[in-house]
Amino acid sequence: MNSKYLTLSGRIKQELSEIKISIERARIAWARAQESSDPLYLDSVALNLHDFYSGLERIFELIAENVDETKPSGSSWHQELLRQMATEIPKIRPAIISQELRQRLDEYRAFRHIVRNVYAHNFKADRIRMLLEDIEEVFSKTEN
Repeated sequence: MNSKYLTLSGRIKQELSEIKISIERARIAWARAQESSDPLYLDSVALNLHDFYSGLERIFELIAENVDETKPSGSSWHQELLRQMATEIPKIRPAIISQELRQRLDEYRAFRHIVRNVYAHNFKADRIRMLLEDIEEVFSKTEN
């Protein structure tokens, strides 16, 4: 394996490690949010869900740039990147994620958009709970 791919592998492993921390922090904050009326715990869960998806997207960008040698651009590049990762590129690589996982990850992408563009006091606890309940399975399928 050449140094380009060894470097890529190292960077992906580092991102996966950071993502695991974000998942754990989201779980801890959710548990505290259930015990407290302090809305700041819910804000913490939302921020860590944001970080979860952002970390995965960084991995997908690394793959697009270093393996596919093409990364989507334009206003919908985030969605296009997910589509690219769910697509086999003949003679280059298999699909990184399934179509079903792409749709599930798109929920996290959309939520990240909300975190970036909506006041925290407008976060919906039910949506956050649903994403948190699904996060382990989604991450496991992505990691493998």
